[in-house]
Amino acid sequence: MEPQQGQGKPHLPPPSLWPVGFAIGIVCILVGLIVSWAAVAVGAGITVLFGFLWVRDVTGDYRHRDVGIEPAVGGPESATEGAPPVPADRGEAAMPPPEPGERFPRSVFLEGATLGLGSVIAGIVTVPIVGFSIAPIFQHQHHDEIDLGPIDNFKEGEFVTTTFLRDPSAGEISRRTAYIRNNGFVGNQPSFTVLSNRCAHLGCPVQPNGPLFEQRKLEEKTKAGEVTLIPTLPAGGFGCPCHGGQYDQEGNRTAGPPVRALDRYEFYIRSGRLTLGKTYSVSKVVGTGASAKIKKYRLAGPGQHVDGIEQWFYPLQPPS
Repeated sequence: MEPQQGQGKPHLPPPSLWPVGFAIGIVCILVGLIVSWAAVAVGAGITVLFGFLWVRDVTGDYRHRDVGIEPAVGGPESATEGAPPVPADRGEAAMPPPEPGERFPRSVFLEGATLGLGSVIAGIVTVPIVGFSIAPIFQHQHHDEIDLGPIDNFKEGEFVTTTFLRDPSAGEISRRTAYIRNNGFVGNQPSFTVLSNRCAHLGCPVQPNGPLFEQRKLEEKTKAGEVTLIPTLPAGGFGCPCHGGQYDQEGNRTAGPPVRALDRYEFYIRSGRLTLGKTYSVSKVVGTGASAKIKKYRLAGPGQHVDGIEQWFYPLQPPS
């Protein structure tokens, strides 16, 4: 018997974009765990939306399997009402009634089993990788304060080239240099300018444009290790020997390729001793010394703009 019209080939579902959207949502969540919680929220919304649409699309045939189709008024069935019966010698044999189908067809079971097994395998593979990637974000990232010694070691109004161990447990590889000036007091609080020697162009070590007074060198033993203090007179500010970047005594860029001012260290006074905290980036400093107004930003890499329209051309930085 010839197959009836529309029964020659099984109807295949059209390709769906819902899995693509679901994957995009997962990517947004993973990126957001590194970048910001707002991106995590957006990714979760996308994942839930496209996941729901995907499941709804996949289970559509099963949900509509037992739904009958009522003939439309005025359709072919209604057109035969009142027509004379077809003679038996001209008519065709009636189709046998359909056998009752399976309540849970094998194809549906295999489909569900495949999706479930694929999810389990994906979880086994990705969970360890994602865990190692994002675990540091949820750990307490404590930046130990670096004790540089008594504030009396820093003469008011004078820059001191200070070297210290950023991470004493790592040894000399963590030795850093900062240019520190005692600005005197603001009210009853000591004020210091603490400039990083990392050039804001490519990270080369910046040097003072003036003499170092080695004969007045002071070495201080602290809990963080040995701290070396050498007074300097950067009358011409600070300069980078690599590509000619120039900065004034507040760290503002004055010439050359750097895109911003020198980075600075947070500082604290603990029992009359100067201690350093985290490093942060600076776009510009208005004023000088204790009265300076600092435009502070989260620490950025060398060559990266932190303000203006240029900052939009750089990727988001992970939390530090």
